[in-house]
Amino acid sequence: MKHKRWKVLSFLPDLDKTDDNPHSPLISQLLLNRGLTTPELCRDFISGNESLAGDPFLLPDIPQAIGRIFQAILRGEKITVYGDFDADGITGTALLVEGLTDLGAQVEAYLPDRHSEGHGLKTEVLESLKEKGSSLVITVDCGITDTEAADFAGRKGLDLIITDHHTLTRGIPECVAVINPDRDDSLYPFKFMAGAGVAFKLLEALFHASGRQDIYEKYADLAAIGTIADMVPLIGDNRFLVLKGLPLLKNSRRPGLRELIKNSGVDPEGIDADAVAWSIGPRLNTASRIDHALLSYKLLTTSSAEEAKELARELEKKNTERQRLTEKIYSLALEQVQSMLPLSKILVVSGSDYSSSVNGIVAGRLVDEFYRPSIVIEKNNGEGYGSARSIPEFDMIGALSLCGELLSKYGGHPGAAGFSLPVGMIPALEGRLLEIAARELEGVDLIPEVTIDAEIPLVQGLGTAYKTMQSLAPFGKGNPLPTFLSRGVKVVENRYIGDKGKHVRFKLMSENVVWQAIGFGFGEFAGEFTQNMDIVYTLNIDRWGGAETIELNLKDFRPSGQD
Repeated sequence: MKHKRWKVLSFLPDLDKTDDNPHSPLISQLLLNRGLTTPELCRDFISGNESLAGDPFLLPDIPQAIGRIFQAILRGEKITVYGDFDADGITGTALLVEGLTDLGAQVEAYLPDRHSEGHGLKTEVLESLKEKGSSLVITVDCGITDTEAADFAGRKGLDLIITDHHTLTRGIPECVAVINPDRDDSLYPFKFMAGAGVAFKLLEALFHASGRQDIYEKYADLAAIGTIADMVPLIGDNRFLVLKGLPLLKNSRRPGLRELIKNSGVDPEGIDADAVAWSIGPRLNTASRIDHALLSYKLLTTSSAEEAKELARELEKKNTERQRLTEKIYSLALEQVQSMLPLSKILVVSGSDYSSSVNGIVAGRLVDEFYRPSIVIEKNNGEGYGSARSIPEFDMIGALSLCGELLSKYGGHPGAAGFSLPVGMIPALEGRLLEIAARELEGVDLIPEVTIDAEIPLVQGLGTAYKTMQSLAPFGKGNPLPTFLSRGVKVVENRYIGDKGKHVRFKLMSENVVWQAIGFGFGEFAGEFTQNMDIVYTLNIDRWGGAETIELNLKDFRPSGQD
């Protein structure tokens, strides 16, 4: 863990309450910091009303898609929903299968094996689905880069509808419909949906065309989980979906979700986006990392309480196994990157001992630790399978596109991507990426930055800040938990906790008020704590022993007076 660069956003003193701005100065500042610059935008964001949700009929190829789906329903054709194996793909597949069944379709799910099949459409699977009677395949969270597979489906007489949200890298596949809000020709007002969100909008269009109005109460829970788990910005459409879906998780009608939430240790009454991101989503992802995504899919869709308990127990065992594997692979990666630091601006590690099951997690941890774009590649039977994570200053999918001739396949986003390539091409890829990173990151200070919403007296957090900022929840990417700076805080006590004193608990005083605070990973700063410090923090509720208290979650600190 390292100290960060502090970016304190400009405070505008004229944000007082007016008829056009009914919010407190602090809330007004937080809204402005999130790009909400007009009274209308602020009102819609806080109220979370339907104006945040786009019209699904503005998505590209929606008319073709719903026409073909209704034709399949009327003719009794067999439909297969072909989803991705992560939490986003699993939840999107579950809601689309259930929703289509609700509309009278004959439909089943297909989720690929992460280990033997990997991401995306496979021609052999499409051929098998055709042989087993499917005449229409609808993808969820995949397919946008699979132009050859789409061509193959067309030649086989298998109709294909692609729903996806990933970046287009190879043109638009030829098929019945390609529904992706990120298409250049899309009229949809919001581009940053998750795969589950895009699948939900297709289902919403089908429900509207059928005169149905109950889609949110039936399927927003799954769409919200997929949206949060995929770390897309919680603004616009995504904010509306999550606001609608989170309340459904508190007393879920799904036995599997109830068991999953219970086993995760999350209090259903206090469930929020953070709990989904760090407890529920990772558990759903675990199934494909260790075994097969069908375990999580069955858990979400079962109507049996007994089966739900059994599946949830099995998933919890897999999650423990995944945690052990992650630590093993991360330790291996740490050994490899030591020789690359501090000069290398991008970290690329590879070997046969890595595992595509957890390489994405490991790459993300390398980014967190060293603040550099990071790639982890598993070598397996002559092929390399890479998972990449990045920093805001480096467009990972853009970099991979410049290496396209070296890759068998690639796809993803600026911040996260995946690819495959022949093992013999790995050195060339590493060399090319080092050149790109050296160019793109020239002059960039590779130290993580913490954005600070406002500088406030610490006592204000107890009196007003925590309560007022709850109107901006749920928090996540694009709408981060507000971060504050308070100066001249007295350290009353610091106590090392956790394995080898990794974390630190503090008692902090300001204006004769004592606060509880936690610094995760702050054990590395032993010896740096002074009697008076300037602190950067978020405000959280600590629920322990049935009591709720406001706690500071420290992000960084400096001795007072040291700018």
